Amino acid sequence: MTSTFPTLAGERALDVLFINPDSSAQAYQGLAVTYSAIEPPTWALLLAQSCRVKGFGCAIMDCDAEKLSLADSLMRIRLLKPRLVVFVVYGQNPNSGTTSMIGASRLAAAVRDEQPDLPIAFVGSHTSALPREVLALPFVDIVFQNEGVYALHNLLRGNLREDVRKVAGIGYKMRDGQGRSVMFMNPPQAVVPQERMDEDLPGYAWDLLPYRERPLDLYRAHFWHAGFDHSRRTPFAAIYTSLGCNFGCDFCMINILNRTDAGDEVHAANSRGMRFWSPTLIADELEKLARMGVQTVRISDEMFFLNRRYYEPLLQQVVDRQLDLRMWAYSRVDTVRPAALDLFRRAGIGWLALGIEAGNQMVRKEVSKGSFQEVNIREICGTVRDSGINVISNYIFGFPEDTLQTMQQTLDLALELNTEMANLYPCQALPGSPMYQKALRNGWQLPDSYAGYAFLSYECQPLATRHVSSAEVLRFRDQAWQTYFTNPAYLNLVQERFGAAQRANVEDMARVPMKRRLLGD
Repeated sequence: MTSTFPTLAGERALDVLFINPDSSAQAYQGLAVTYSAIEPPTWALLLAQSCRVKGFGCAIMDCDAEKLSLADSLMRIRLLKPRLVVFVVYGQNPNSGTTSMIGASRLAAAVRDEQPDLPIAFVGSHTSALPREVLALPFVDIVFQNEGVYALHNLLRGNLREDVRKVAGIGYKMRDGQGRSVMFMNPPQAVVPQERMDEDLPGYAWDLLPYRERPLDLYRAHFWHAGFDHSRRTPFAAIYTSLGCNFGCDFCMINILNRTDAGDEVHAANSRGMRFWSPTLIADELEKLARMGVQTVRISDEMFFLNRRYYEPLLQQVVDRQLDLRMWAYSRVDTVRPAALDLFRRAGIGWLALGIEAGNQMVRKEVSKGSFQEVNIREICGTVRDSGINVISNYIFGFPEDTLQTMQQTLDLALELNTEMANLYPCQALPGSPMYQKALRNGWQLPDSYAGYAFLSYECQPLATRHVSSAEVLRFRDQAWQTYFTNPAYLNLVQERFGAAQRANVEDMARVPMKRRLLGD
């Protein structure tokens, strides 16, 4: 294993160690061994780069990529001697911030036991959603109320003790006269504005990531992204070209990182909005990856196929620089522009993820707050595939108005479309989403553990609908997944598009057992 950590001799003290925790085994069960992706810690990379340009010493410890044991992680922290440890509890999937709390809590508790005087901070989507709950944990000293860029810079300029009182955008704990721990929430801090994106979030600290033989070879692309070919999954990188989303769907919490209001009932839809880096900065980052030998790249934006003012010049630069990348990106079904698909394909985008969500229009309208334009889903999928781009269709089972019949409509649509990949999720009231606040107000049962929010975990506990129990939602989802990935029409498509060996790989994946506590396993 090649270490990218600072040496201790002859260098300035390390200001901050960003930790990406490992929750994979509990979150993905048997799929974690071979099939789940291992993604670079995007926000740790962004925060580290933003701190480095301000003169602070930074390192990243990626427990997930290196599969570090608890003992190895503690030893690494002892050797690095950081002034501050920051657990970056975030992931590309909407539920990842909460499920990453599994590993973060376990390691942070061990750090506190071993080094009681080392300040421990948490940042990320779950922390932004529930800052007071996270701060109340006995091993957490500081929480960042939003993305934390400016608050982190200001925190590192101080002594990490009494100076925390003056840092906007954080919560912290202090001992009172009787030695009791008391929580304080400082006034909010702004997120990086559009006009400062290139200056204050100036790219990614790729060189701080660990690797085995070459950069990013510890990271693994999604199985389907590599055409169901395990040999093409690494090296792998993921990158944002924009942050946030203009929409406010009930089930989504991604905009909670934008919050600038410390109120208890703030949710993601209160903080909607998008910010973009310049096309040249992102093209430069993609070129860095290409020079490091990376071809397989995820564009993580929730709404990449939305604003042509940004995606057209970026993709044109990728084409002009001949970067030879294999990429995928997201789009809503109602934002696909057929005229742009040729540019997408020439730039190397071979997969487009479409958020179809539900087969029943009334169910979809209810959770999307009417923001979806009515489009012909079948026609859109056909247009994308005819352009030479594969489709990943995303579906959710168990929206509040779902019945067994409407969930069957969603499955029937998925089988009819028979796209090259499909994600089938159970609905969760994720912390930070409008649905989570609605669940609290209405007394709906929520998971009693972080793992309960993990779509593929043993403890997974979806939201019950008004008509169907939580267990029925989960059972339907799991059976729907098996139905889709063992469907002869789908397997024939995989074989035609990718080959017989790739079909066998998909069949092997479908045989990995998935146990569920809620279903009595």
